[in-house]
Amino acid sequence: MNRTTLSLIAGATALAAVTGFAAVTSPDTSAPDTTATAAELPVERTSLTCPTPSVSDLAETTYTSFTPVTKGTGSDGKAELRPAVTESADGEDAKDGKDGKTGKASGKGDKDGEGEKEAKAFLTAKEPGKPLAEDVSGSDSPALVGTADGKFAPGWTVQQTTEVAAGTGRGLLGAACTAPDTDFWFPGASTAADRTDYVHLVNPDDSAAVVDIELYGRDGALETTTGEGITVAPHSDDPVLLSTLTTEKLDNVTVHVSVRSGRVGASVQALDDKLGGDWLGASVDPAGSLVIPGIPKDATAVRLIAFAPGDADADLKVRLASPTGQITPAGNETLHLKAGMTGAVDLGDVMRGEPGSLVLTPTGRSVPVVAAVRVVRGKGAGQETAFIPATRPVGTRATVVDNRAKGTTLSLTAPFGAAEVKVTASAGSERGTPATKSFTIKAGTTQQVEAPVPSGLKGTYTLTVESVSGGEVHGARTITDAQDGVSAFTVQTLPDDRGTVAVPKADQDLSVLQQ
Repeated sequence: MNRTTLSLIAGATALAAVTGFAAVTSPDTSAPDTTATAAELPVERTSLTCPTPSVSDLAETTYTSFTPVTKGTGSDGKAELRPAVTESADGEDAKDGKDGKTGKASGKGDKDGEGEKEAKAFLTAKEPGKPLAEDVSGSDSPALVGTADGKFAPGWTVQQTTEVAAGTGRGLLGAACTAPDTDFWFPGASTAADRTDYVHLVNPDDSAAVVDIELYGRDGALETTTGEGITVAPHSDDPVLLSTLTTEKLDNVTVHVSVRSGRVGASVQALDDKLGGDWLGASVDPAGSLVIPGIPKDATAVRLIAFAPGDADADLKVRLASPTGQITPAGNETLHLKAGMTGAVDLGDVMRGEPGSLVLTPTGRSVPVVAAVRVVRGKGAGQETAFIPATRPVGTRATVVDNRAKGTTLSLTAPFGAAEVKVTASAGSERGTPATKSFTIKAGTTQQVEAPVPSGLKGTYTLTVESVSGGEVHGARTITDAQDGVSAFTVQTLPDDRGTVAVPKADQDLSVLQQ
């Protein structure tokens, strides 16, 4: 049997093992060729990582887990989050899990030859369709790694929301826990003196990961001292302070995290001495056109940060999709990005009391770019900051958790064509009946919709957005919470949850077995 035959058989076997689905029938020469037709089936396993939320003793963190009900799943499955080890600056384990709250699950043998006990599950989902929340206080809140399988896997979403009453980064910090991957771009980080930015690297696997961190400023790549070959231990969170990687102090930096071996979940925690702070999620993969949705209507300052990672310069049209249509920010009609250099433009009070989204498109030749915005709300000592990265469209379905009865707003934009969506509010984490509404978003507009709220709500709830018809839709959710005069808020985008996978049909073809 030749190598090609072996590869084909191995590929078919792997497909059946991963999806749990394979159709093998006798060939029918009279029937049309349907081998290219793919069925959309629910994914069977999902992994997520959540970084250490805060080192402040004043931090109050809520973790919320939710899986939407998905047709075609079986009756079995589970979703669990377990604590990871957080590495301290000297490389020692900062948290050892002896109290059951934090720790590692290495599976290594101890001196008696017995396996090390797995860390106790921090949060275990009960049933799809209902959110589950867990609260923790202080600086002992762990990083988490988790896996969902079976009926809990499709669309599994987890968020950590942290309130910090005072100090650097005070305010409301929210982060959607991320799937592990091998490549991340973070435009909008900083190494300035008034910023304390960490890139968190969470390794969910049983073997070490090796990671490179590259920094790019206004003049190109920054010389880093220890950014190459960072080893992230199994089941651990390694927070790397960006200002320790370079001597340059810059307001606008793009961070590139690339993984040589293994995989990690990555996110940037951006903390400002005066303007609060939040989590900066990764931008969507480099693309010629980008959408940054859901800029709050009361934003007092908006800064756009973008980066062209290739060898070609990029020229972008900058448009603001408002409730009435797309407009051009005065004086900022276009943005020129030199290859390999971070560009930034302050748009100021561009919202003028209306919600909006930024739409970036090429003026001519399409060049892949990444982008994000930094948003400031409030005035004087009451200012607070959040970040919104460019994101994927809602696609088939997107989910955002930890919504509250008060202080939650949902923004949807249809940048290129009118679209209809369905928005479902789940049952409450403690009590409440699900509710659904449909919305039509006009082409080129951003609408702050009146999202449904569960009747009889107690606790928090989940919003799930599904595309019904029309063009692509991008979305973002904002949580606001006034804290002693501070305009505390956080924004999370709604990318497609990738809860289903296309599985091609397969027909029997014995000719592949012939030499």
